[in-house]
Amino acid sequence: MSTGTPAATASVSTHILDTTAGRPARGVPVTLSVRTGGAGQWRDHGASRTDADGRCRDLPALPESITHARLVFETADYFESGDRSESGVFFPEVAVAFAVAPGAHYHVPLLLNPFGYSVYRGS
Repeated sequence: MSTGTPAATASVSTHILDTTAGRPARGVPVTLSVRTGGAGQWRDHGASRTDADGRCRDLPALPESITHARLVFETADYFESGDRSESGVFFPEVAVAFAVAPGAHYHVPLLLNPFGYSVYRGS
């Protein structure tokens, strides 16, 4: 039986907005990877797919020793599907790595279009 307070774990959430279409990007696979230290190897930690609102609400909490996290958005199929295919696929994936601290929540939105993207730390 532990007598100490459990360490706070960091958490990650994300969403994707297709800025060309002006709507959420639905069905995009997202992989969450983690590492300890800047020279550590990335390890897959969880995966999800964006819902109808373009959100991933079910990514697992990060292990307590983790100092970096990375989200990889597999965007190729999204751009190749439906009426988006005329633009081709310039970004087949978008990888976003960021530093994390214990107990913090990181919401990392991706604003996406066929030839550019932007990310930021949201709330």
